[in-house]
Amino acid sequence: MASSSYVLLFALLALASWQATASDPSPLQDFCVADNSSRVLVNGFVCKDPKDVKAEDFFLAAKLDMPRDTKTNKVGSNVTLINVMQIPGLNTLGISLARIDYAPLGENPPHTHPRATEILTVLEGTLYVGFVTSNPENKFLSKVLNRGDVFVFPEGLIHFQFNPNPYKPAVAIAALSSQNPGAITIANAVFGSKPAISDDVLAKAFQVEKKTVDWLQAQFWADNQN
Repeated sequence: MASSSYVLLFALLALASWQATASDPSPLQDFCVADNSSRVLVNGFVCKDPKDVKAEDFFLAAKLDMPRDTKTNKVGSNVTLINVMQIPGLNTLGISLARIDYAPLGENPPHTHPRATEILTVLEGTLYVGFVTSNPENKFLSKVLNRGDVFVFPEGLIHFQFNPNPYKPAVAIAALSSQNPGAITIANAVFGSKPAISDDVLAKAFQVEKKTVDWLQAQFWADNQN
């Protein structure tokens, strides 16, 4: 009986430990405002002296009520990310925010957030969204969202949003479970890396001719992140 209790206790401790390391570390104080002037390198940012913290450290006049330009790139979207780089007070708090504008038929192309789960809310228009599970299943889960709908993209999984309306734009707000979620746009990373990945490697991986890879690598892979 005692042995079973120890096993149960160990399992609970292991679960608690896993949950504690599954996202940004929990703060051990009220806040740790990032000191961007510090040259000390840590996982995150060094804390500013609490005596020097001001309300402005937690504030940004982001104008998220204003539409963004979706004509600056070929994918027809504009992501305005608000993270610890814009608001130093987000340091160690494990959260960030983004406004995403979509042109008619615009998309936020397949990408991942290596450090965050995302929860997205549609403010205007309609979005077709989805994500793909990890190997070996690679199951595709998708949904059409309308104004007021909410959808979750699990941490690290490839996902996208597409505005299927050819006449009207769409707008969404996303919350992410990291002060610095990161973003890896799949096409940009694979075909627009610097230096370029060998076309022999990519031709083999995608089972296409090398000239197809060369053509893709010659395209201008614009970034829609701001």
